[in-house]
Amino acid sequence: MIEAGTSFSVADVADASGISRATAYRYFSKPDDMLREAVLDAVAEQVHLPDEIARNGTVEQRLDEMVGQIFRMVAGNESLFRAFLAASVTGDQIQRSARRLPWLAEALQPAEGRLSKPAFEQLLAGLSLLTGIEAIIVLRDVCGMDLEKGEHVVRWSAQAMLAKALAEA
Repeated sequence: MIEAGTSFSVADVADASGISRATAYRYFSKPDDMLREAVLDAVAEQVHLPDEIARNGTVEQRLDEMVGQIFRMVAGNESLFRAFLAASVTGDQIQRSARRLPWLAEALQPAEGRLSKPAFEQLLAGLSLLTGIEAIIVLRDVCGMDLEKGEHVVRWSAQAMLAKALAEA
């Protein structure tokens, strides 16, 4: 519907998708919410581990690659992500899908067996702080960094968190 440029309601999308209207409304109260999520999905498609790193990379290499890709994807679409965040903090309750968590879990997969479940979840939570618009806002607006320096800090921080988690395991 978006690609065809037709207007739609939440009910229209539910009907076309073969899901109940109640289910659709549980996740999306307005068509704008669906549109925003579709745009974010399209932007997020560029994040993935390259085959060589996915097959042969160390956990450190995998995490560095993933964190760098997420940072560049968010930075490249900064205005979109800032608008999304602004809408969520100004009272419009927006269902946020947690794309960053599966991406980070994929990157950390080689270390999963070396960490307890609570330690793995804590590491994922810590890394999620580094991999969204929130980190870019702090690094740019509070710390006055350009994107290149910000990416360096985020990647360095991710490696420090990983090293700490593995040292404690």
